[in-house]
Amino acid sequence: MAAFTPAPPAPSSEDLIMEVRNLRKYFPIRRGLLQRVVGSVHAVDGVDLALRRGETLALVGESGCGKTTTSRCILRALKPTSGQILFKSGSGEVIDLAKLSKQELRSHRQNMQMIFQDPFSSLNPRMTLFDIIGEPLLVNGVTSRAERMERVTELLTLVGLRPEHLRRFPHAFSGGQRQRVGIARALSMRPYLIVADEPVSALDVSVQAQILNLMLDLQDEFGLTYLFVAHDLSVVKHISHRVAVMYVGKIVEVAETAALFAEPAHPYTEALLSAVPKPDPRLRSERIVLKGDVADPAHPPAGCYFHPRCPYVKQQCKVESPPLKEISSGRFVACHRSDELELKGVDQTKSRSVAMGFGKNETLGG
Repeated sequence: MAAFTPAPPAPSSEDLIMEVRNLRKYFPIRRGLLQRVVGSVHAVDGVDLALRRGETLALVGESGCGKTTTSRCILRALKPTSGQILFKSGSGEVIDLAKLSKQELRSHRQNMQMIFQDPFSSLNPRMTLFDIIGEPLLVNGVTSRAERMERVTELLTLVGLRPEHLRRFPHAFSGGQRQRVGIARALSMRPYLIVADEPVSALDVSVQAQILNLMLDLQDEFGLTYLFVAHDLSVVKHISHRVAVMYVGKIVEVAETAALFAEPAHPYTEALLSAVPKPDPRLRSERIVLKGDVADPAHPPAGCYFHPRCPYVKQQCKVESPPLKEISSGRFVACHRSDELELKGVDQTKSRSVAMGFGKNETLGG
């Protein structure tokens, strides 16, 4: 069998493989004996994103801001309330995934896969590694057991596990090894878009570095595109090319990673960056503690959703919702005062080859 190589996306002048336009996902609030709808939770409220071939776009924000819901809508694990999810298929055709039925989505599933947050609950404890990784192959028509065995063996080796592990069950492995199994399963159908939903947040710090370096190696080797959902900006700094900051269902800033860390353009981004820990205890920065509570997505405030907590708020912010506008090439921000504020960032030296102090040649264990 030929060596494992993901099918490359069709070439594009703009190198876009996915564009999300005005994506919304509302969950109904039901009350009473008859469970009548009395309102809705605006989990995702008008998100615009673009994913380029071979890049890592990090989607960051506080817990509950809608990051995971956005990623699941993009993969159509959840059906969006409205909006467009324009995906470039292997043939080069642009398809709106938001409009497709479950049956129509089947042919596109193999091109986009997901790595889940919890490596313990995302694997069936009653299935061996061969069954877990080989199941997507079987579902998509690879009926030959010998061929599945060869592919699974190849995938295990690819993620740093041994071929003799394929007869074992998930309970025999550590958290880091289980996440490697999840990565192998995501790669089984040779996708070119992978959504990683906080894939290292449940792991020890040393194991986090190994998994991140593995993902970087796979991206470099196969040209994968990642949508990397996270809340840990220390991780985001090392793995992402661009960052999209989310607050209460809305994107408030999108920028290249280096530019965003050095010079944030939105007050919420500035507050997030102030919480990034420094490796040198002598380097202390003033922590920005936001006052008030996160806006209720079921009853969002008028104007800018961030204005009740913003230290730079003015009257316009309270009544007028700021659009996501381009303030420089490839940089977008949703803030009325972005052209007049000088916000503090953090010093950062970007290195995608070394994550959190562990080199790419480090032995992959855990």
